[in-house]
Amino acid sequence: MFRRFFLLVWLVLFCLFADLTAQADSQVGIKAIYFEGLKRTQETYLLRYIHATVGDTVTDSLLQEDAQMLKNISSIGYANYRLDTLNETLTFDVEEVTTLLPILNFGGIEGNVWFQVGFSDINWRGKGQLLSAAYQNSDGRHSANIYYRVPQIINTNWGFSVSLNKWSSREPLFFPEGTVNYDYDNNGLGLTAIRHFGFHRNLEIGGTYFIEEYEKSALQFLENTPGPNALRQPKWLTKVAYTENFLNSHYFYLEGVTWYTLLQNVYNTLDKTWFHSLQFQAKYYKRVGDKGNLAVRLKLGIANNDNTPFAPFVADSQVNIRGIGNRIDRGTAQAVLNAEYRHTLLDKKKWGAQAVIFSDSGTWRDPGGQLRDLFNPDQFRQFVGGGFRVIYTKIYGAVLRVDYGVDIFNTKEKGLVLGLGQYF
Repeated sequence: MFRRFFLLVWLVLFCLFADLTAQADSQVGIKAIYFEGLKRTQETYLLRYIHATVGDTVTDSLLQEDAQMLKNISSIGYANYRLDTLNETLTFDVEEVTTLLPILNFGGIEGNVWFQVGFSDINWRGKGQLLSAAYQNSDGRHSANIYYRVPQIINTNWGFSVSLNKWSSREPLFFPEGTVNYDYDNNGLGLTAIRHFGFHRNLEIGGTYFIEEYEKSALQFLENTPGPNALRQPKWLTKVAYTENFLNSHYFYLEGVTWYTLLQNVYNTLDKTWFHSLQFQAKYYKRVGDKGNLAVRLKLGIANNDNTPFAPFVADSQVNIRGIGNRIDRGTAQAVLNAEYRHTLLDKKKWGAQAVIFSDSGTWRDPGGQLRDLFNPDQFRQFVGGGFRVIYTKIYGAVLRVDYGVDIFNTKEKGLVLGLGQYF
């Protein structure tokens, strides 16, 4: 008798739980979808990112996913939904962030202070398009670029981007006799086609015509410098890039994973030679409690192993190893692992602040060397350090970054790195 009684109790509880679950994720028909809080963004653009459609039924779990998808859009700081079951209407409440911004970037490491001015809008015309134009001065040399990206053409899965670049810098190239400074110029025009596969995946295929020019700088450390006095090379570049992005954002917190693979082929029109490179990059983010954010980045690359000082992968504070210096080494293969923990000290509606501890490690294959060079302890660099971030949440990417890194194997090598935006 007691057995039957307990079975009856469990049956009643199971039915109640099943009924509550069904109510929590009940299906409701939708006759209209509205967005409130929009200032610049067009509704037709946001509708591409949600599963809910007029005339269909929705569930709470689906709407929660749609709200997160809206929060993942760079121009949207926050999003939530309201479902009116009586009138069968769905309303998304969104908070936009400022995306039309002046570019006022600066950075500095020992031996190189740079600044950049211009403007950028990641929500051009309210359709999620990107338009930017900027001037940069680095090492006293002048660079400029214009970039326009249309992620999706009308309601298709296709998009495109076009770029016009003039890049000028001072590049140290490494010869057996020592380091030779070159003034480097790269002028190019590029066009890329974009194909989307759902919300999280896309493929890009593009090409660029560019001209590289090297000329020995006036400032040298060797009396008889090796290498050519000047070099001019017109080139064609083709690229294929595949990206998967499963990141979820909530203001300045990130969680999830994203990765991409990039294959590039460069044809030199003068000597009829080819250059190939393959790069892979993955990023992983994990929320730690309410205030912590773990971030990890892995970068792998391999290219033609020509014994030349013009190797493609560099060791640099701004690129991969904080505190290491300005382009201190080059290689034809690389393996870099960056990890940092960001702990929030301030989290207000408009402002945030984080303390950061980090570890940056990397290794390179010397031009003409062997892949086993990547496992050579003499090639390995390990820097650790800390810093802070000051964040203004109402402007996309408004993060002031200050980091200080030290080589744990040679504490005399260290440096301060300033910049805007998270390091990765």
